[in-house]
Amino acid sequence: MDLWETPVDILAKAAKASWPMLARTTGAQRDRLLDRMAEALIEHASDIQAANAQDLIAGEAAGLSRALLDRLALTPARLSEAADGLREIGGLPDPLGEVVSGWKRPDGLEIRQITVPLGVIGIIYESRPNVTIDAAGLCLKSGNAVVLRGGKEAIMTNRAVATVLRGALADEGLPPDLLQLVGRPDRSEIDQLLNLHGDVDLIIPRGGKGLIDHVVKNSRVPVIETGAGVCHIYVESSIEVQTAISIILNAKTQRPSVCNAAETLLISRNAAETHLVPMLQALQGAGVALRGCSETAKRFPSVTPAEDADWETEYMDLTLAVKVVEDVDAAIDHIRLYSTRHSEAILTRDLRAAKRFQQEVDS
Repeated sequence: MDLWETPVDILAKAAKASWPMLARTTGAQRDRLLDRMAEALIEHASDIQAANAQDLIAGEAAGLSRALLDRLALTPARLSEAADGLREIGGLPDPLGEVVSGWKRPDGLEIRQITVPLGVIGIIYESRPNVTIDAAGLCLKSGNAVVLRGGKEAIMTNRAVATVLRGALADEGLPPDLLQLVGRPDRSEIDQLLNLHGDVDLIIPRGGKGLIDHVVKNSRVPVIETGAGVCHIYVESSIEVQTAISIILNAKTQRPSVCNAAETLLISRNAAETHLVPMLQALQGAGVALRGCSETAKRFPSVTPAEDADWETEYMDLTLAVKVVEDVDAAIDHIRLYSTRHSEAILTRDLRAAKRFQQEVDS
């Protein structure tokens, strides 16, 4: 059977059957594996880039936004960074075999809590194909087999990357089945993966709110719930205008498609008097589309009026929601209501406000 047509339940069983060989490896062996994987990615960079070009062409034809195409692109620089990331993971301390705690009972019985692998981890993610590399490296470093299910937009890139990484496993004398990629883009494969209790020991979803909610609601396998990225920046008048502009531009425009990009800008009423117009001018000059509350629209009429849905939207694009709030209390209240608990920031010189923000915002 073609590997990429293999049903997910068979892939998971093969990973589970192969896992004992990984469990017997030493930390040094797993680190050598990660180093070999990094080498293999560079050796086969042209094949991976050719596959990525196919995905990008298909994505353009399907009308993907510029931000989603950016998420999809695995440029030579990004591939090199991903390879370096594998080497960095290999350089981390071995997480296995650590004695977390221990004690001796009066009858002489010694008890130890020792870190061990989980077994087989299923990771479900969306467009970014570099996650295939990162996730595989982290799982294998920690002694776990992995079943990867990426987005359909990156199917050719993910297949090429998985082929290279599976080859590196074979080079190191380990079963390639320790790393499985669900090669079929059928969404029903996700639900099948969520029901593989016994063959898969943990599910980790990475992506938008809809994906994460679906996994949490439907999985029979334990889930580590990650957060979608509705991230906020709150600005007070004590911060210098140019400092605020520099930080906000970086947070919104450097990589608007990643999950820690800013999606909502909150401005205190005092700061709105001096900061709002120059900040929004800078953002518009950088190509950012603005969705503003009624007060923002009064001060800066070229914004699009915000709707309620804008405050809970992860745009993953050059779009930013903007709201004037009374003070730090109102900013915290807004964040509590709409945040996905990923990342938030306060721009202020007031240490009391900064401390309150740190204490009361639980992202």
